[in-house]
Amino acid sequence: MRNYCSGILILLLTFLGFHELHAQEGLKSVEGVVVDSTGLGMKDASVRLVSNADTMSTTTDENGFYRFRNIKGKNLNISYSMLGFQIVNKSIPTTVFINKIFVPRVVLYPQSTLIPEVRIVKVIPVVDRGDTIQFNMSAFSFPEHSLLEEAIKQLPGFQVLRDGTTYYNGQLIRGVRVDGKKFFSGDLLTATRNLPSGFVKQVEVINDYGDLSTAKGIKTSDPEKIINIILEEDKKRITFGQGTIGAGTRDRFIGSIGINKFNDGQEMSIIGSLNNTNTSLFLFGSPDGAGGRNTDLSEVGDFSDPNDGLNKLGSLGISFTDNLGDNITLNGGYSYQSKFNLTEGNSLLTSSYAGYKIHRYEKYRNRTYDNLHTLNLEMNAKFKNNDVLKINPKVAYNREYFYNQRSTDLTNRRLHELGERQDTTVNSKPSADISVLYSKYFHKPGRKLVGDLKLNYQSLTKDDVVSEYYESFDSTGTIPTMTSYRQRQLVDARNDVAGVKSSLSYVEPFYEHSLLEIFHEMDINNIEAVRTVRDPYYLGGEFVDSLAMDYAYQFRSFKTGLNYQYEPNKKFRVNMGFSVQPVNLSGRVRGDTMIYKYNNVNLVPSTTIRYKFSNDLEIKLAYLGRNIQPTFLHISPVRDNSNSRNIIIGNPSLKAEFSNQFSTTLRKFVPTRGQYFQTDFAYTFIANKIVTSKKSLSNETIQETTFENTDGYYDIKWYYEFNSPIFSDELNLGLSGNVDYYNNLSYINSMKSTTQQVLFNQNIQFRYLPNEYFESVFNTNYFLNRAVYELPYKNKIAAHSFLLSLAGRGYLSENFVLGAEMSQKFYNGYVSELSDVNPTIINTYLEYSFLKNKAALIRLQCNDIMDQNKNVGVMTSYVGNDVFESRNNRLGRYLMLTFNLRLQTYPNK
Repeated sequence: MRNYCSGILILLLTFLGFHELHAQEGLKSVEGVVVDSTGLGMKDASVRLVSNADTMSTTTDENGFYRFRNIKGKNLNISYSMLGFQIVNKSIPTTVFINKIFVPRVVLYPQSTLIPEVRIVKVIPVVDRGDTIQFNMSAFSFPEHSLLEEAIKQLPGFQVLRDGTTYYNGQLIRGVRVDGKKFFSGDLLTATRNLPSGFVKQVEVINDYGDLSTAKGIKTSDPEKIINIILEEDKKRITFGQGTIGAGTRDRFIGSIGINKFNDGQEMSIIGSLNNTNTSLFLFGSPDGAGGRNTDLSEVGDFSDPNDGLNKLGSLGISFTDNLGDNITLNGGYSYQSKFNLTEGNSLLTSSYAGYKIHRYEKYRNRTYDNLHTLNLEMNAKFKNNDVLKINPKVAYNREYFYNQRSTDLTNRRLHELGERQDTTVNSKPSADISVLYSKYFHKPGRKLVGDLKLNYQSLTKDDVVSEYYESFDSTGTIPTMTSYRQRQLVDARNDVAGVKSSLSYVEPFYEHSLLEIFHEMDINNIEAVRTVRDPYYLGGEFVDSLAMDYAYQFRSFKTGLNYQYEPNKKFRVNMGFSVQPVNLSGRVRGDTMIYKYNNVNLVPSTTIRYKFSNDLEIKLAYLGRNIQPTFLHISPVRDNSNSRNIIIGNPSLKAEFSNQFSTTLRKFVPTRGQYFQTDFAYTFIANKIVTSKKSLSNETIQETTFENTDGYYDIKWYYEFNSPIFSDELNLGLSGNVDYYNNLSYINSMKSTTQQVLFNQNIQFRYLPNEYFESVFNTNYFLNRAVYELPYKNKIAAHSFLLSLAGRGYLSENFVLGAEMSQKFYNGYVSELSDVNPTIINTYLEYSFLKNKAALIRLQCNDIMDQNKNVGVMTSYVGNDVFESRNNRLGRYLMLTFNLRLQTYPNK
C-alpha cells in the first residue's frame, strides 16, 4: 500500500512539473492587490495593462486582487484608476526567465484636484464597497457648525442614543479611526463629540475582522462595526479647538475644552471636561456608554437621562499620532476619568419556593468614587521586505470607593426581619497588557505566516468593611419570639490574574481561488486568590478560618486546526474549519491535598457561507463553536457570608461550557434608493451550561447560592432592520425589531427548573428633513418581557413598556435656532408598583450664534420641564426563581445657560 501511494505521489509531482514547464513557453501572468489609504482592499478598481503585443482590462475583486493571464508582450505598462481617486501608472520590466510576475501593493489615494470645466451636479450619498459602507457627507445637509455626533444622527441607518452610544443598522459601533488611524485609542465618543461635521468628507462603516484575520486574509471571525472618519483635504493641516462654559439652576455646571492639531498624518489632541450634567467625553472603558446601565436600541427616542443617580464627571485626555519615517506609525495617549455618583432608590426582590416566598424590600443610598488612569501606545511598522509588525502595550490603574447603606425588610410566611447594612469597600486594580502581531510577507500572493501574542496581568486588592444588624420576629409558634443578629466583617482580598494567548498561522494558496490555513492557538490563564476575614464580634476579632481562602486556579486550552477559504468570484465565499481543542481546568486550595481537575477534548467545526444573489442581495450562513470558562465567582471555593441573608458558595468542580451557534443573515442594500433591509436568525445551545443553584428553608429568610453544570440550555434570536425613504428623500422610515426566546435552567432546592422567557421589541421611526433649516423625528417603541417558569409552580409573568417621542429643531432666523423634544413612556412591571411609572419628558433649547463665521454660540436650555425624570430609573429582571424590580433617582429639571467658542487656524503657506 505504501509503494502504491508513493507511486501516485511521484506521478502527480511529475504531472505538475510538466505542467509548469509547459506554462513557461513564453506566456506570462501578472497579479497584484490594490488598496486604499487605510490598507483595505479596493473593490471594482479598474486595472489596464498595455504591452507591445497586448491590451487587457479587468477590475479588482472585493479584496482588491487582480490577475492577467496569457501575456505575450514585453515592456508592460499598467494603470490603476477608480472614480474619486488619483490614477497610478506603473511600468513593469520583464525577463525571459520569469513568467509569473507579482506587482507590489498599489495604494490609491483620494483625488484632491478639481477637473476644469466639470461641474458635479449631485454627489452619490452612499456607496457600498462590500465590507465598507461609505457616506459622502457633502450629499447631506447638516446644521451649521454642528459636531459630528449630530451629523451621524441624520445619516440613514444610524441610531444615536442620548449617552452617545451609536448603532448602525442595529449593530453597535465599537471603535473609530480618523483617516485610517486610531483616535484616542478608538474611543468613539471622543471623536464624535470633538470633531466638527464640516471637517468630515466621508464616514465609512467598516466590518472589522480584527488585526489577526486581516493579516491572514481569511475572514473566520465575526466582524465588529467600526467607523473611519475621512477628513476634508483642507482640514488635514489645521489647528482647531473649542471651549464651553455654563451654569444653571440646582447647582448644575459644565466646562470643557478641546484643542486639536492635524498636520498631514501628524495629530495631537488635548481635551478636558468637568460637569455634573452627565455629559461625558469618554466611554469609561465600555462601548455601551458613559457609565451606568448598559443601553440598547429600545432606548432610541427616549429623551430621559439614562444614568442612575446624580453624577459629577471629570475627564482629561491627550492623544497623538506621528509617522517615524516612511514605514512606522506611532500613536498613543493618556486619559484620566473621574466619576462621583450618588444613587438613592428602593427595590423589591421576590424569591419563589414550593409553598412559600421570600420578599426582600430595600431602601438604599450608594456613594461611588471612581478614578481611572489609562496609558496606551500602538506602533505599526512595515519593513523594507514588506513584513508587518504591530505592538500595542496598555497600562491602567483604577481605584474605586463604594459606600452603601441599606434598610431591609424581609418576610417569609410568619417570619419577619428588619435590618440595617453598611458596606464600605476600597478597590485598587492595576492592569497591564501587551499585544504583538507579526506578519511575514511572501512574493506569492496569498501566502502568509502570521504570529500573534497577547500577555495580560491584572491585580485586584479589596478592603471591605461590612456591618449588619437584624431583628427577627417569628410568629410560627403559639408565643411569638424575637431574636437579633449582629455581624461585622473586615475582609481583605487580593486576586491576581495572569494570562497568555498566542497563535501561529500559515496560509497557503490552495489551487485557484482557495486559501488553506494551518494554525495553532494557546490560551493559559492563572488566578491566585487570597482572602482573609476578621470578625470583631467573634473570637475577640481573630481571623475566621472557615471564611478565608488561598486558592490557585489555571485554565489551559490548546487548539490546532485547519481553515479553508474558497472564493471563486465576487458572489460566493465559503470558509470551513476544523480544530481539536484539549481543555484543562485545575484548582487547588493551599494546604489541602484535594485538587480539582477537569479535562476534555473538544472537536470544533466551523463554517461560514456567503452568497450574493446580486450586487444588492446576499445571504450568509454560519456555524461557530467555542469554549466559555467559568469566572472566579463561580469557582471560588469559599463560603462568602458578607451578606448574611444571601450567601454565595463557589464550586471549584465546575466544567467549561461549550457553545454551539448556528446563524444566518439575509441582507439587501440598494444605495441608489437609500434602502436597506437585514434580518438575522440565530440558534444557540450550550453543553455544560453553568447555572445557579439556590436553597432556602421554609422557616428562614437566608438563601444560599452555588453553581452547577447542566445540559438543556438553548436560545433562539431573530432580528430585522429596514430603512427606506418614502414618498421622497425628505421623509425616511426606519423599522427594527427582535424576538428572543430563552430556555433558561436553574436549580431550586436541588430540583431542576426551566424558565421559558420571551423578549419582544419593536421600533418605528419617521425622520423628516425637508431642508437644512428644519428637521424632525418621531419614534415609537414597544417592549415585552414575558416569562413562564415551572418551579415552585407553573406561573406566567410579564413586564411591558411603550414609548412615544417627537423631536424637532429649526432656524428662526440666520442666527437663532429653536429645538424641543418630548417623550412619553408607559411602564407596567412584573408584580409591584415600583416600576409602574409613566414619565413625560420635555426638553427645549434656544441657540444664538454670533461673531465671524458664527464662531460663538449662547445656548439657553431647559432639561426635563415636567421634572419627571428624577424618579424613572426603573429596572426589571427575572432570573431563576427571582423577580427583581428597582427604581433609582436620576437628574431632574434644571435651566442652564452655556457659552461656546470655536476657533481654527491654518498654517502659513
